[in-house]
Amino acid sequence: MLFNSLHFVFFFPIVVTIYFLIPPQRRWIVLLVASYYFYMSWRPIYAVLILFSTVVDYYCSQQMERQSTQRQKRPYLWLSLTANLGLLFIFKYLGFFADSIATLAGNPPAEPLISLILPVGISFYTFQTLSYTIDVYQGKTKAEPEFGRFALFVSFFPQLVAGPIERSQDLLPQLRKAQLFSFDALVSGGRLMLWGFFKKLVIADRLASAVNVVYNDLDGKAGTTLMLATLFFAIQIYCDFSGYSDIAIGTARILGINLNLNFRRPYLATNIRDFWSRWHISLTTWFRDYVYIPLGGNRTTQRRWLTNIAIIFVVSGLWHGANWTFVAWGVLHGTYYIVWILYRKWRPQPAQHIAWQVISRVLTLLFVVFAWIFFRANTFTDAIYIVTHLGQNLAFTIDAFNILGIMGTVIVAINLAILFSVEIGLEYFNLDRRFLQLPRPVRWTAYYGLIGTILLFGVFSSSEFVYFQF
Repeated sequence: MLFNSLHFVFFFPIVVTIYFLIPPQRRWIVLLVASYYFYMSWRPIYAVLILFSTVVDYYCSQQMERQSTQRQKRPYLWLSLTANLGLLFIFKYLGFFADSIATLAGNPPAEPLISLILPVGISFYTFQTLSYTIDVYQGKTKAEPEFGRFALFVSFFPQLVAGPIERSQDLLPQLRKAQLFSFDALVSGGRLMLWGFFKKLVIADRLASAVNVVYNDLDGKAGTTLMLATLFFAIQIYCDFSGYSDIAIGTARILGINLNLNFRRPYLATNIRDFWSRWHISLTTWFRDYVYIPLGGNRTTQRRWLTNIAIIFVVSGLWHGANWTFVAWGVLHGTYYIVWILYRKWRPQPAQHIAWQVISRVLTLLFVVFAWIFFRANTFTDAIYIVTHLGQNLAFTIDAFNILGIMGTVIVAINLAILFSVEIGLEYFNLDRRFLQLPRPVRWTAYYGLIGTILLFGVFSSSEFVYFQF
C-alpha cells in the first residue's frame, strides 16, 4: 500500500478509529493486524519474510536473555545475523554478484542470471531487527517478552517500508504503553503529513516526469539539459524521501507514537559531514553505531580511520542498491568525507566569514548533486556518459523544461519557492515555533491552503516512493 493512494485514504482513518475505540491494552493488536495488511496489500507472500525474521530474532533474543556470558550468547547472535543478512543477500544481491562474477570471467550475461522481485522495505526492517538483536547481545536492551509486541516492532506500518529505522529502546516502550487520543497530536501529525504529501505529490512526482524523460533517453541531450535534470533529481529525491518520512512520522504521531527525525534540511549543510548529519539520519547513525564504531571508528591510526570511513560509504552505497552505480555514489561520498577530514586537519579552525559560509554551502550542494548522477543513472555507462557530456552543447533548448511545459514549470517554480522559504525559515528563523504562535484562524488558513495546493497541483498517479526499491 502506498501513502499516496486512495487505498491509504480509507485505510488510515479506519485504523485510527478502531485503534482509539477499543480497550487500550488491546490496541497493539489493531496495529499489528493493520501493519501486516498494509504490507500484504503489495504482495502477500512476502509477509512470510517479515514473519521469518520476526520468529528468528524473537527466538535468538530470548535465548540470549537466558545466557550469562557473551560467549554463550554469541551463537544466537550469529544465527540472527546469518538469517537476516542471508535473506537480504539472496533477494537483493545474489543476482548482482552472479552477473558481476560472470562479467569478470569474460562472459557478461545478456540478461540477468538471477532475477528475483525485491521485497519492499527489506533493507529497512532487516536493519531494524538486527539492531535489536545486537543491542540484546550487548546488554543495551532487554529482550521483549511478548512475541506480538515484538512482531509489531518489526512491522509497524508507518515506517515499515522506508524508515525511519527505529531502535528498540525508542519504539518498543511506546508500543507497550496504552496511548490515549490527543487532539494536539492529531493536528500536529496531520500538519506533518500534509507537508509530506506536498513535497511528494506537488514537487517530487512532478519533477520525476522530467527526470525520467532525460535519464531514460540520454542520446542527443544537451549538457544544459543533463545539468537541469540532475538538479531536478536532487530536489525530487529529497522531496520524495523526506516527504515519506514526514508522512510516516505524522501518521505515527496521530497514533500516539513518536518516531525519530530522519531529515533536517540537508541541502543547507555547510560541509559533507554536516550533510550526513542531516540526510537519512536513522541510517547514518545505524552505520555509525553498528559498523563504524566496531571497526574502531576514529580511535585508531589515521590510515585505519580513513579506511573505516571508506568502508562505511561503500557499504552504504551497496545498501541502497545492487548496482555499481550505487557503489560509485558511495565511493564519491567517502572521498568527499576523507578530503574534508584532511582539509580540516590542515585548517582546523573553520572560516567564520559570511562569504565563506555561503561558498561552503554552495560547494557542498554542488558535490552532493554531482554524486546524485550515479545514484539516478540506470547503468554505470549512462552515468559516465552524463558526466562526460555535462559541458557539451550548452544550448538553452532544454528538454526537461519542455517536458514540464510552461504551466508545469510555473507550478514547480512557485512551489519550490514555498519549499525553500519554509526550509530557510525553519533553519534560521524558528519558523515552526513562530507558526504555532500565530492565531488559530491564520494557522488553519495555511492548512487549508496547503490542502488546496495538493488537490490542485498534485500528481495523483500513485507512483512509488523512490526508496521503496531499497
